[in-house]
Amino acid sequence: MSEYNDQQDPRIGVFVCHCGTNIGGVVDCRAVIEYAKTLPSVSYAEDNMYTCSEVGLSAIKDAIKKCKLNRVVVASCTPRTHETLFRRTCREAGLNQYLFEFANVREQCSWVHAHEPEKATQKAKDIVRMAVARASRLEPRNEVEVEVEKSCLVIGGGIAGLTAASSVAKQGFRVVLVEKQAELGGKLRQLHLVYPTFQDATEILQNATRSVAEKKNIQVLTSSIVKEVSGAVGGFEVSVQHQKDKKETKLKVGAIVVATGAQNYEPPKPYYGYGVSDNVITQLKLEEILKGDKLGKPERVIMVQCVGARKGETWTPGFEELEKAGLVDEMYSKRAAEEGFPYCSKICCVNAIKNALIVKDKSPETDVIVLYSDIRAYKEYEKLYGEARKRGVKFIRYFTELPIDVKQSDDGKLVIFFLNTLYRSEMSFLADYIVLSTPLAPSLDNIILSKTLRIPLGADGFLLEAHPKLRPVDTSTEGIYLAGTVAGSLDIAESIVAGKAAAARASSLMAPGKLTKDAVTAEVDPSKCDACGICEAICPFVAPRIVMANDKKVSQINPILCNGCGTCVAACPRFAITMYHYKDDQIASQVRTAFSDEVGDPSEPRILMFTCTYCSYAGADLAGVSRLEYPANVRIIRLPCSGRVDPYIVFEAFKYGADGVIVSGCHPGDCHFLSGNRMAEQRFRSLQTALDALGVEKGRVRLQWISASEGQLFANVVKDMTDSVRALGLNPMRVAREKT
Repeated sequence: MSEYNDQQDPRIGVFVCHCGTNIGGVVDCRAVIEYAKTLPSVSYAEDNMYTCSEVGLSAIKDAIKKCKLNRVVVASCTPRTHETLFRRTCREAGLNQYLFEFANVREQCSWVHAHEPEKATQKAKDIVRMAVARASRLEPRNEVEVEVEKSCLVIGGGIAGLTAASSVAKQGFRVVLVEKQAELGGKLRQLHLVYPTFQDATEILQNATRSVAEKKNIQVLTSSIVKEVSGAVGGFEVSVQHQKDKKETKLKVGAIVVATGAQNYEPPKPYYGYGVSDNVITQLKLEEILKGDKLGKPERVIMVQCVGARKGETWTPGFEELEKAGLVDEMYSKRAAEEGFPYCSKICCVNAIKNALIVKDKSPETDVIVLYSDIRAYKEYEKLYGEARKRGVKFIRYFTELPIDVKQSDDGKLVIFFLNTLYRSEMSFLADYIVLSTPLAPSLDNIILSKTLRIPLGADGFLLEAHPKLRPVDTSTEGIYLAGTVAGSLDIAESIVAGKAAAARASSLMAPGKLTKDAVTAEVDPSKCDACGICEAICPFVAPRIVMANDKKVSQINPILCNGCGTCVAACPRFAITMYHYKDDQIASQVRTAFSDEVGDPSEPRILMFTCTYCSYAGADLAGVSRLEYPANVRIIRLPCSGRVDPYIVFEAFKYGADGVIVSGCHPGDCHFLSGNRMAEQRFRSLQTALDALGVEKGRVRLQWISASEGQLFANVVKDMTDSVRALGLNPMRVAREKT
């Protein structure tokens, strides 16, 4: 194993990947290599057809050993896919993995500037230069090893929680299952038959509860709630309170699975006649009626889809024509904007189809009509839709933007009025039952859980997963996992799968008995700290604490609790906090080297963009994957969180040649560090004031929220910022510096 010390001069190896024609077909990789050889501290440079191949990885290892390299820069694709691979390669060659730096010249260069090879090549050189500058200041870091308790807390006793508890217990770990209600089962206790198998929900529940009861290593606490959670992954300290006698149980667990479910939305009364007539019911109430075999022989049952769901959508074909024709009045518009949720609940269509078939089974003569906007019968459920049509269930498309009117007829039946999209005219039917398909809504408990467990809430009110595709059951708090509808709308089969997935993640965490914690953490210099408490106040992970040390009050940061967002570093008024792997000088080195003097037209604006690693950087990658072209004058610096952006860094950007600066991050409510973006927003307001005092126009700096799915927005923001800055002209600070 090679050794590194602070006195060693950096010896950097640069490896440029052609990635077949993905990079090499646009960027002149040989020119980039020749340029890299001229950069300070670069001792070796080569290009590879595929650097991530066995041949390419072997070339890195060989160069590290033969050329005594103590830093490595790979210019290829995105670090989001290959950083772990290259870090491991460095480690296998005897080099500390934190002495590796990535340069993204595919997603953020060749793929978005395919028609500008000269500009793409120049940008690739700049990206490599920035990476080399940062690499020369990197320091080795050792990951912290944490002991892990081999026990798991499962919060919620619905089907997802029962599945998770049983699955974890099967692996031999101790499980504590906490359920708020007096009985286990959650919403499954209210259901009749489950699609697509039409299996009795009671039978599924009995099997799940029996599986839990049979395992001696599962402790069940009903009528109980989680009051407090402290500690960190591997050693969470939990306080559970019984709701009747208020007795508290203290637990220490290595992992936590959250499976507290969702609630069924009830429409506001008296819309749709709900609450006025006993025969206007929700699908959940219909389940209860069918389960008790109390339906009887109704003449007609009408089901209404999207009640309280997809609010705000006004895209249905023909809606504009209705407005022009005067068929939509103020009352309709007002009611269309009433309570509800903007998302599709996903399960409502299939649930309605299933219940329609059950009604037909129990009463074949009953006329069943489903009023819908779009039938979303995904996966094998398309067969159910086809079966329902064969059995005589009628499907009529209506304008969901226009609330339905329900009145009582003289004979006591219900009359429903709606606008048909096919005829674009009002229709009405008599009905015995009107069944409203309402969405699954986030539980109000999510607000409490978000604070207790330090998990962010998504914009829709559900608990937010770390990544919807790559880490669908993980959360931003390591060691805490989501199962079932607490994270979004799922059917029973999907909830069971989610429970097993969360159990697998928790079990794999606990199995080794210990884990290594990422070394990207913050540390306080006690000689500079005056114990102001700002870091303690703003950290959502309670990592900093004011303590007495050497007869002086100072802040100390627990590296196990620290998630490495860097928000405290940017907020510290005494510059007493260091963010390892994202130190001020490491970021500043990228800022100062972002723009070369060979950018072509000197009148073209230079844009520097700070992105958060989870969302806006991923948005930039998506723009690349989608081949969305935007101006080649933007240079990107990846940070853990937008909260890490210090005003000092922005000032440096303007001082060293940027004409405009974009600070970007997750949307409010979606921050993977809970509140880092809110801190960035507050700091941004102060930054604007300071820049005004320096004579830097407001249009030169912009705060923009961009999610991982918003590649088009990313491209649009760069284009818009470029146009805005071009109208302002060159940055006065840049002009003054170039004159000197």
